Amino acid sequence: MTPITPEQLLDELRRAADVVAGIVAKLTEQDVEAPSELPGWTRGHVLAHLTGIANAMARQLEYAARGENIELYDGGVEGRTRAIELAAGHSLAEHRADLDSALARALRAFDSLDGAGWKRPITYRGGVVFDGGLALWRELVIHATDLGTGRGPETWSRPFCEQLFDFLAARVPDGERFVLQPLGLPAVAIGTPGGTSTVINGMLTDIAAWLAGRTPTLGSLRATAAADGVDLPELLPWPAGTPVTNVNK
Repeated sequence: MTPITPEQLLDELRRAADVVAGIVAKLTEQDVEAPSELPGWTRGHVLAHLTGIANAMARQLEYAARGENIELYDGGVEGRTRAIELAAGHSLAEHRADLDSALARALRAFDSLDGAGWKRPITYRGGVVFDGGLALWRELVIHATDLGTGRGPETWSRPFCEQLFDFLAARVPDGERFVLQPLGLPAVAIGTPGGTSTVINGMLTDIAAWLAGRTPTLGSLRATAAADGVDLPELLPWPAGTPVTNVNK
């Protein structure tokens, strides 16, 4: 896997924000009230969450630029949950205005970075600004799919899927090793070196969707262990340190 550069990440963030904004521009009031792909959440919940994470990541950068750190959400996870529930029932116009403002704020914060800025420490996962950029990229791309408007995991790019392989290696149970074998691409091994090995074959996007707890859309996944067909292995929860939106994330 080729590491992504800050410049490439910034381009990906802009592209992902445009995709989300484009989806929201086509929604109706009834669409916002309808169920999303996330259990128990309407599309309004997903939009409120996207607004919240964009604002939260923007303020991580704003504080980091002053040499300060601040928690990701006011009030922590409980504050985040309250904010989503309060905003989920907003009108379409309110969601559009709030999300447009949040995305613009986040992109301004990332646009303003110089080389050193990407390395400033932030509170999110005890990482640096670059880690925050990767997190926002994941949130925008995955939740664009969760809105359930027809843009499924099959639209995820190769760089995005490969980044997910790296981040979601933490979902491999201890003592196990997954050999991810996307069709026509090099294999990627994640998990415990020398652990019990399971090979996951399929389209790149299907493997990424499965790791992310989403439904593969191309129906291509197959697991083998010691050359025998087996069920897809169980995954650990989404890596600790990321706010939870459902059992998979």
